[in-house]
Amino acid sequence: MGARRASGSALNRSSRQLPTEEEVSAGGVVITPASKGFDVAIIARYNRGGRLEWCLPKGHPEGEENFEEAAVREVEEETGIAGSILTSLGSIEYWFTVPTHRVHKTVHHFLLEAVGGELTIEKDPDHEAVDVAWVNLEDLDRVLSFPNERRIVKLARQVIEDSL
Repeated sequence: MGARRASGSALNRSSRQLPTEEEVSAGGVVITPASKGFDVAIIARYNRGGRLEWCLPKGHPEGEENFEEAAVREVEEETGIAGSILTSLGSIEYWFTVPTHRVHKTVHHFLLEAVGGELTIEKDPDHEAVDVAWVNLEDLDRVLSFPNERRIVKLARQVIEDSL
């Protein structure tokens, strides 16, 4: 038992010693009217482990962009859909570790209305998105890979319901 405890302590010490980097991204829930409510443009990408994940479009602000500008640009780059911001949906935070450091990431999300464009991943300069799809707002809980993004979608549904 002592060996396990020592081993566990060594692992904890080791992870605490990794440097931490802060990352910030912006993106959102871009909606378009559908036969049943609204559809949302989402992307598929492969994670660092090679697993396919369906998620909301997002990315890092560039230059002097504010979060709203970055969200609009990232949504269009990753989905092909031009959007106009309706409101903020708040932010999510999470941690992950890569071999050389730990990352504390904050993602600012917005509700956007689709105002043009066509679904495509061809505009994604980083080629992170491998697929894109319109998914009905009511079906996103079953499709999105991450619980924190499902929580953002729940907020989006509430904002939409409160506005109608």
